Amino acid sequence: MLFFVLIVAASVYFGADGVTDAEAMAARVQQATPVLLVIAQVGMLALVILALRADHMTWPDAGWKLAAGQTAGREAALGALAGIGLGLPYLFVLAPLQTALQRTVGDYVPAGETLAPVGSAILPFFVANVLLAPLVEESLYRGYAFTALRRRLSRPATFISLGLFFGLLHWAGGFWYIGLTDLVAGSLFTGLRAWRGNLIAAFAAHFALNLIEFVFVWLLLR
Repeated sequence: MLFFVLIVAASVYFGADGVTDAEAMAARVQQATPVLLVIAQVGMLALVILALRADHMTWPDAGWKLAAGQTAGREAALGALAGIGLGLPYLFVLAPLQTALQRTVGDYVPAGETLAPVGSAILPFFVANVLLAPLVEESLYRGYAFTALRRRLSRPATFISLGLFFGLLHWAGGFWYIGLTDLVAGSLFTGLRAWRGNLIAAFAAHFALNLIEFVFVWLLLR
């Protein structure tokens, strides 16, 4: 919803700036997408902080602490290996499968459309997708939300709920991208959170996966 509001705000801004043609408006908003993503991630981080305070939770309560015998280095290495293990199949199997489904079955986002705005704003894309997204999204979904939902729901219901809403977070990538992030990436991150009992491994896996994706996109657009 936050990203949607930002898109609407950007459209209003460009309209006030004299852009009236629909195609030109769409192109301007598309070019601004990486910057909007940075703003959205910062806004989500603020929401996480407010949610923690409202629920009388601290950052350690939300998963940013280690159990006895665990070390940050070991947890990070485990998560990074998991992220790399998903990143390579994602690039060479899952992403091409998504593109094929978009072209054959259809989607509300055309195949390859999400790459268009990245080429002209690679630095904001790096900040949003590599530096901010793993920290913010893990703190929100596998941190605060996982902890809060486990107080109220069973483990399977928690996994399903987190996967669904984590997938919907990526609605701008299209229907098949929602499914990909829900069933594959979301399942891995939530599984690591439940298995290890902390966010370090899930964060490292998320960071490694997004870094691989960024490098691939950067090389593709050079």
